[in-house]
Amino acid sequence: MNIIGVDCATQDKNIGVACAQLTVSRLEVLDVYVGDRAGSVLEYLVKSCVHEGPTLLALDAPLGWPAALGPALVGHAAGGHIPIEANTLFRRRTDACIKEKLDRQSLDVGADRIARTAHSALGILHALEGRLSTRIPLAWNPQINRIAAIEVYPAATLAAYGIPARGYKEPDAKYARKEILDSLQKLLTIQCSIDSMLGDADALDAAVCVLAGADFLRGDAHPPDEPALAAKEGWIWSRLRI
Repeated sequence: MNIIGVDCATQDKNIGVACAQLTVSRLEVLDVYVGDRAGSVLEYLVKSCVHEGPTLLALDAPLGWPAALGPALVGHAAGGHIPIEANTLFRRRTDACIKEKLDRQSLDVGADRIARTAHSALGILHALEGRLSTRIPLAWNPQINRIAAIEVYPAATLAAYGIPARGYKEPDAKYARKEILDSLQKLLTIQCSIDSMLGDADALDAAVCVLAGADFLRGDAHPPDEPALAAKEGWIWSRLRI
């Protein structure tokens, strides 16, 4: 099984991609890439998705919005009261579950700039469908025929494995990234240079997305407790604490 982890963003220069293979016995990261110009990530993904065997895209971005948000805004006019509690309006069920189970608060896609990243991620999926001439559905179980996608959240995956992850996103936080990478290498094999992951948190997060994808395929990720709601809002696939 091929796994492609994507740390999503609104600009290619901030998008990290990690390509990996999962076998019965091991998880191997084969290549890590960070976009360098507009359209470069899509080109890289097109090339990476034509390998033999099924492919799972593990995307670090919300792939849906809170179910209550759309209906609440349909008839709303400026100045009008919205009689819905803010967390219900702006947060999804999966966000609440991650907070409850792993004590990590994902950003509110209904109220935060992460909505732009979500929009960008969905745009990449749509463009990739066009280039590959195939639909890329969301996966709800590990049985994947050709290609499918899931939503992941690196902070949740790191927390589930008990890997400390504070301050590693700062440009000069190479030592913090090295500590995370040392822990990751106990869980997966890296067959490419680690330099990009040490130098760029986006590349490192892409590798964590791969680990989250492997957890999903192994059946170790926590499934939605309300499947119909998850189909509307999206679901963050993460294992719980080990």
